[in-house]
Amino acid sequence: MKVSHTTAAVFAAFDDPNLIAHAGLVPVIRLAERCGLPALVAEKVKLAGARNGAGAAADAKAMSIVGGMTAGADSIDDLDVLRHGGLARLFGGVRAPSTLGTFLRAFTWGHVRQLESAARAFTCNLAAHTGFVPTGDEVVFVDIDSKVKQVYGPAKQGASFGYTKVRGLHFQIVTLKTSACAPVIVATRLRKGSANSGKGAASLLREALATVRAMGITAQIVVRADSAYFSHKVVDVCRRAGARFSLAVAVKKSIRTAIETIAPDAWVPIEYTNAIWDSEEDRWISDAEVAEIPFTAFTSKKKAFHATARLIVRRVKRLNPTSVPEGQSELFAVWRHHVIFTDSRFTLAQAEPMHREHACVEQVFADLEDSALAHLPSGKFTANAAWLTLAAAAYNLTRAAGHLASVFHARARTGTIRRHLITIPARIARPGRRLVLHLPERWRWADDFTDLWRATGQRMTT
Repeated sequence: MKVSHTTAAVFAAFDDPNLIAHAGLVPVIRLAERCGLPALVAEKVKLAGARNGAGAAADAKAMSIVGGMTAGADSIDDLDVLRHGGLARLFGGVRAPSTLGTFLRAFTWGHVRQLESAARAFTCNLAAHTGFVPTGDEVVFVDIDSKVKQVYGPAKQGASFGYTKVRGLHFQIVTLKTSACAPVIVATRLRKGSANSGKGAASLLREALATVRAMGITAQIVVRADSAYFSHKVVDVCRRAGARFSLAVAVKKSIRTAIETIAPDAWVPIEYTNAIWDSEEDRWISDAEVAEIPFTAFTSKKKAFHATARLIVRRVKRLNPTSVPEGQSELFAVWRHHVIFTDSRFTLAQAEPMHREHACVEQVFADLEDSALAHLPSGKFTANAAWLTLAAAAYNLTRAAGHLASVFHARARTGTIRRHLITIPARIARPGRRLVLHLPERWRWADDFTDLWRATGQRMTT
């Protein structure tokens, strides 16, 4: 690849009012409007009494933030991406970054909760309108996890040092996953940096499970989480909501005592790293084995919170071949144990790898940090909480757009969806009193973009 002309013969000028860099925002914002995001914000978020008029036109301001995030903005100043070239001819009500910053800083915690309610209702509408969360699966998985987002400077409200030993703010998310769809965010919560991972998990999970049912999903729900969420409150929420659970458990004294009761012949080899399938013996030859026993948890709590379910244990050999002298074999195996407490209906061979798939939530963290959550941009805690909520709405909106475009984009990373379907350059023309977007010739994903365009009620020219 090389420049086709000498550098001296190439000129550049920012002088065309009809060019835009994000043509894909047209169907995406249309989709957000059809699913009621601006109406929900206007109905639920009551910021009208905020000082300096910050609460006026909350719907337009929230849509400006979500639109900017969908286009790749990761800070308040970046939201100016919506005010270049001919975008003003395609969208009305776009607000300046300074106005949007004032809007976010006007939020109190009560207003954040109102915005979270609007975002959950919007997710339900997206699911009903696009079908990007299938309702026909027999089992759906709800995953809860948290992450410390590093921030810089002690002036940021709520920022402190937690278990990661870095200054940050600690946020939780709950995602919905089925065998046929990528993860969808159904609830979010921002906490101070020093909050432990499980703080507030039960109340957040209760809201998330209610949202999942509000989507029209009647399938069996299995809640998956790591050991930070192993608590009687989380289990109680699951049972009250009619959901099952699969929770990792830290190996402490009572768990070690239970593991010691497992019979030697109860261990079954499983598919794991470096495992080999022996077709003659119809079994795995593996350094990892699983077994299960009944177990009653939370016996130190009042009797209503006692929970009896299966304790599934995976053991993996501790091996360090370089430390074993040549010709000497091990006298006895030393094992690492990984424990799951579950009441799911999966068999032993299914339940353990099913729980390991909880790691899919890490991809959601990666997607968020690759877009709107690259920063928590404000010095005010509640402004960052509102930013997190809108970032989740933008994530779900991008996911729904990818689902409407193609099977590939339904599972692609949101960054890929943004590059293929949203950040498309175009030139605006106005023949015969209608707006026409002239898109690049031979765009590789033109067919997918066309499907998205038509699915949101737009017309293509020939």
